[in-house]
Amino acid sequence: MGQIRLCGDLAAGRIGMFGARYWGMETSRPNIHENMPVIRQLDEAAINRIAAGEVVERPASAVKELVENAIDAGARRISIDIADGGKTLIRVTDDGCGIAGHDLALALSRHATSKIDGSDLLNIHTFGFRGEALPSLGAVGRLKITSRVQGSEAFEINVEGGNLGPVRPAALNGGTVITLRDLFYATPARLKFLRTDRAEATAINDIVKRLAMAEPFVRFELRDVSGDSPRTTFRAEAENGDMFDALHGRLSTVLGRDFADNSLKIDALREGLHLTGYAALPTYSRGSAVQQYLFVNGRPVRDKLLVGALRGAYFDFLSRDRHPAAALFLDCDPTLVDVNVHPAKSEVRFRDPGLARGLIVSALRQALVEAGHRASTTVAGATLGAITPEPIGGGPRVYQMDRPSMGSRSASYQSQAPGFAEMTQAYSGQVVEREQANETPPEDLPLGTARGQVHENYIIAQTATGMVIVDQHAAHERLVYEKLKNQMAVNGVAAQALLIPEIVELSDGDCARLLEVADELARFGLGIEPFGGSAIAIRETPAILGEVNARAMILDILDELEDQGSSNMVQAKVEAILSRVACHGSIRSGRWMRAEEMNALLREMEATPHSGQCNHGRPTYVELKLADIERLFGRT
Repeated sequence: MGQIRLCGDLAAGRIGMFGARYWGMETSRPNIHENMPVIRQLDEAAINRIAAGEVVERPASAVKELVENAIDAGARRISIDIADGGKTLIRVTDDGCGIAGHDLALALSRHATSKIDGSDLLNIHTFGFRGEALPSLGAVGRLKITSRVQGSEAFEINVEGGNLGPVRPAALNGGTVITLRDLFYATPARLKFLRTDRAEATAINDIVKRLAMAEPFVRFELRDVSGDSPRTTFRAEAENGDMFDALHGRLSTVLGRDFADNSLKIDALREGLHLTGYAALPTYSRGSAVQQYLFVNGRPVRDKLLVGALRGAYFDFLSRDRHPAAALFLDCDPTLVDVNVHPAKSEVRFRDPGLARGLIVSALRQALVEAGHRASTTVAGATLGAITPEPIGGGPRVYQMDRPSMGSRSASYQSQAPGFAEMTQAYSGQVVEREQANETPPEDLPLGTARGQVHENYIIAQTATGMVIVDQHAAHERLVYEKLKNQMAVNGVAAQALLIPEIVELSDGDCARLLEVADELARFGLGIEPFGGSAIAIRETPAILGEVNARAMILDILDELEDQGSSNMVQAKVEAILSRVACHGSIRSGRWMRAEEMNALLREMEATPHSGQCNHGRPTYVELKLADIERLFGRT
């Protein structure tokens, strides 16, 4: 073995086990020298390339920075052209205020910005404020800026690999055109970490959609100009009307008509925080979190606290493999939130995170309560898609009589009653006749009037515009569950004292984090208190849970606090028991119901919040419009 030179962390014994094994081999460490290391100032080109590594991770990052600059410039029309997933070309054209010719060179200097004066980094009202995007892009690609300020001539400047060219006159009607070619040509190692052209184009599309949702009054167009046939991959025209109308129209364009039709308006204010946007019904859930969009002061963010609050608001309505869909905008005084915690500005830090989380949870839950028994329209669409009507042949269309009036239909049914009476003996469904003259017409009832029961599980009800099919067991299960939850809210959760308190040793941070939520845990029957040092004593557990592993529950709660910033673990366990009780205490499948029982169930569903979905997020009823039913039979 050769002689091993020890210095730095190795000599101090701070290198890990892997490092010790590795450096035990006969080799040398290139970054450790026998002589004293020299501190030197990096040149401007190296500084810009390092900054670009933080700000410009991939082509989508470049598009984000350039489009945000266009929005800050007051643009009302923004066009983005990309080629090869943005690797070879990104061009952003806007009709904003532009950049004066004498400021073009300054705009490409690091930390040069028109957004702030540097006196207050907490009072940020714009997307950009760091002044790093343009010089970073110019350091790793070939950047060209052409701009014209109103009342002046147009000018342009080029920069390649950090080398600025002269400012020259140019031709442009107004606004700014920024063209970025050959991204990362100056740092070719970064190109190896990019994904396929299609994946990069998809990431750009997602960025543009998020910014389009944040600015519904701005027109956006994204084109892929790769090859000989350019194509528009996304377009959103500028919306009109008030804020909510414009946002609803923009969400319909970006997320689809189904989301817009099945979402609830959110508008809540608390202690300087204003939450607006739209959240989808639980029955319009998704298989992943792809339709969760969160904005803080108009800035798209991916914040763990806000995502956890969104999940917490829906945790009682969705199973673990389903995710809510929402587009939520949280606005507040800029001094209440710090956006300067990450170079990409995708993370934020609230001065009072508990207030922000509480507002989201309470506002969404209130909206879901006000939605009552409403279920998403996509349930009916899926039902119609599952029905396969008899195909109509290619022959001449069979003549169909016009739909008869209500009076003629009633007379026809009465004349045919004996025949129908004989036919019903061989079928599982029974026909329910109107026996009372003062019966409420079905058009006055949201879920209609019961007309029959099929397979002793599905209630068929008639409405003014169609029919409703109700899963009697799932519907009644939700009704019983809501009653049990209301009783628990009034009477509280009974706690059982442990004969011998269980002591759990934790780290100082975990202990402090757990004691912060001790009062909330006590509401659900879990009593904890400090036990000296970093230990806690568990003295009570929820009685409804029976015998539980208290230590494992505490550790699960800590994991949830770390992941989401809050914990619904105990509440979820208690309500899971209530859900099972509701399941066993509800109307069973296979039970024959009388007409008055079916109608009573429908009326109770109309009066009970959340009755549109069962305890697991599945729909409790399906509504089919008469026009859709007639289309199945070719009567249109």
